Amino acid sequence: MKILHLDSNHPLLLNQLNELGFINHEDYTSSKPEIEAKIAEYDGMIIRSRFSIDKQFLDAAKNLKFIGRVGAGLENIDCDYAETKGIYLISAPEGNRNAVGEHALGMLLSLFNKLNKADKEVREGKWFREDNRGLELDGKTVGIIGYGNMGKAFAKKLKGFDVEVLCYDIKTNVGDASAKQVILEELKAKADVLSLHIPQTDLTLNMINSDFINGFKKSFWLINTARGKSVVTQDLVSALQSGKILGAGLDVLEYEKSSFENLFTSKDMPKAFQYLIASGNVLLSPHVAGWTVESHIKLSQTIVDKIKAKFN
Repeated sequence: MKILHLDSNHPLLLNQLNELGFINHEDYTSSKPEIEAKIAEYDGMIIRSRFSIDKQFLDAAKNLKFIGRVGAGLENIDCDYAETKGIYLISAPEGNRNAVGEHALGMLLSLFNKLNKADKEVREGKWFREDNRGLELDGKTVGIIGYGNMGKAFAKKLKGFDVEVLCYDIKTNVGDASAKQVILEELKAKADVLSLHIPQTDLTLNMINSDFINGFKKSFWLINTARGKSVVTQDLVSALQSGKILGAGLDVLEYEKSSFENLFTSKDMPKAFQYLIASGNVLLSPHVAGWTVESHIKLSQTIVDKIKAKFN
């Protein structure tokens, strides 16, 4: 079987697939039309987020048996159409779930203790102790929306704290010893913290808007290590300004391109983003929650293991 690799990954991916007898070709620079013109030659394809795999591309991939995405989500692939063509879809949420759980917890604790603000001030020679008095996580209720690999990993990290953890998911019976599954209304009534661990779908696009935010009984803290387009940034800013959202840790932004490699689609910085970068109660990172040294290895290993189990 011939596999086309469209993004660079950890060397173990190529090395182990070679050892298993697959023929591996790499093309990290050709345009989508150029790849489309030759994809019929290949039985498999491995991609991260370089471009979308749409109906036209899949029609050209006449011999494609599988697509492996070295990441958690498959939103850059027309999954329904791929499945009608018998193409096996592989993702690797197991590979970076621990990294995401740790990053979400790190963001939450940093926000509660104003670490980004305090660090900046001390570096400027300011010593504002009372202004940087923090909050403790113990005694709080943490609500998790999306209780798959990532949500479960975050809940597991919270087990060392004296917190109530609630989860909401469109799937039933996903709660476990780390989180109690509840209806969305109960989560909104109790949560002091909301952490998002949802894929990008029609249901989650622009999900966190003004109506959704104002449906919470209490003011709350928001952590988003999932997908940026789930949160309407202007509505988030309005909630930060009113105090309905007390602070936000954002590893993802709605302005990201589908490749996740660049931030803005134009040279103009949106006003809502200007507010976020100037806010002391907002913590930002460049879509790296699942981007650790260890997850780089685990993501590739997961893809190899799943290909091996299915095709070798």
